[in-house]
Amino acid sequence: MQIHELVGAVHEAAWLPWAVQYFFLIAISTTALLMSLPAFLLGHEGGLPRARLALMVAVTTGITAPIALLADLHQPFRFWEFYAYTHHTSWMAWGAWIVPLYVGATIAFAWALHRPALHAMGQENWRFAWLFRWLSLGGGANGFARPLGLIAGLAALGILTYTGMEVMIVRARPLWNTPLLPLQFAATGFVGALGVMLVLERVLARQEKLELRLNLELAAALGVVGLLGIVWFGLALSGLSPVHARALASVAGFPVWHHIAIWGGLAIAIPFLLALLVPVGTGWLTGLIAIHAAWMFRWTVFMGGQAVPKIGSGLYDALVPTGIAGLMGVIGTFGLWLFLIIAYTTFMPWSEAGPPGGPRRAAPTTPPATPPATPSRAI
Repeated sequence: MQIHELVGAVHEAAWLPWAVQYFFLIAISTTALLMSLPAFLLGHEGGLPRARLALMVAVTTGITAPIALLADLHQPFRFWEFYAYTHHTSWMAWGAWIVPLYVGATIAFAWALHRPALHAMGQENWRFAWLFRWLSLGGGANGFARPLGLIAGLAALGILTYTGMEVMIVRARPLWNTPLLPLQFAATGFVGALGVMLVLERVLARQEKLELRLNLELAAALGVVGLLGIVWFGLALSGLSPVHARALASVAGFPVWHHIAIWGGLAIAIPFLLALLVPVGTGWLTGLIAIHAAWMFRWTVFMGGQAVPKIGSGLYDALVPTGIAGLMGVIGTFGLWLFLIIAYTTFMPWSEAGPPGGPRRAAPTTPPATPPATPSRAI
C-alpha cells in the first residue's frame, strides 16, 4: 500500500491589491500617451482637445502607478535589487529599467509641450509669475518635444509588452499562462484610458463633439475586448489551444466564475451599446463603467487567478482586505491621482498644449506709458 500526502503551507498571496492598482494605472497611462502622440507629433489640430486630455491622464496616472508598485514590494529598497542583481531573461527585471524611462520621458514630453505657455505666463505681472518662469527654465522653445514623445511612445510599448509577458509566462497559473493575455491587458488599458478621459471631459471640457468622438472610440475598444474574449473562449472550448483549454478547465466548475463571465459580458455590452446608440450625454455613465471594467478585469486575473489552488479543490477567498494593503490602499491611490489632477489643472496650462513648433501663446505686452501733454506756449 502506498500513501501519498500533500502538505500545503500557509503563505500570503504573491500579488496583492497594490499590484492590481499598478497594472491598472500603468495600462491607462501608456495607452493614453499613445493616443496623444498623433495630434502632438503630427500636428493634427482637430485632435488637440482629445490629445490634451490624454496627456493629462498619461502624466497623472504615470506618476501614481510606480508608487503603487513600490508599495506592492513592501519595502522600496527591494527595487534596488533589480539593478544590483539584474537578469536579462526576466521580464520583471526589464520592467525595472523601462518604467523609470517611461515616467521620466512622459513628464519631460508634457513639460516640453507646455513650455511655451509656461514661459508666456511667466511674463505676466502677478504673484505666481516667478513660478512659471522657473517651470519654463527661462525659455519658450518646444522643438525638442518630438524626440521626447518618440522615446516615451517606445517606452509605453515596452511597458505594455513587459506587463503582459511577466504574467503570461507563469505556467503554474493556467488562467495567466495564455498567449492572449498581453493583448487583453492592452485592449482593456485603452478602455480604461478612454473611460477616464470621458469623465474628465464631462468635468473640464463639456464639448459634445469631443464626447462623441471619445464614446465612438470607446465602442471600438470594447469591440476589440469582446472579440478577444470570444477568441479566448473559442480556443478553449474547441481544444485547439491546450493552454486555453486548461485555463477554462481550472475555473469552469465553479459557479462564481459563471457569474464573472456574465458580468464581463455585461461590462462590455452595456457601455458598447450606450456609446454607439447615445454617444452624446452619456459620457459620465460610459466612462465610469469603462473604468470599472478595466479595473475589475485586472482584479479577476490577479486576485481571482490566485484564488484557484494549484493543488487541492475549491477556491480560496479573494475578498478585498480593508487595511492599507487592500481597500484603504486602493482609496489612497485614487486620492493621490485626484491630487495630481487638481495640481495639473491648476498650475499647468493644459488646455494650451500644442505640437512642437506650433503657434505659441503671445506674451502679454504692456502698452508704453503716454507722456503727459505739455501745455503750448502762447506766441
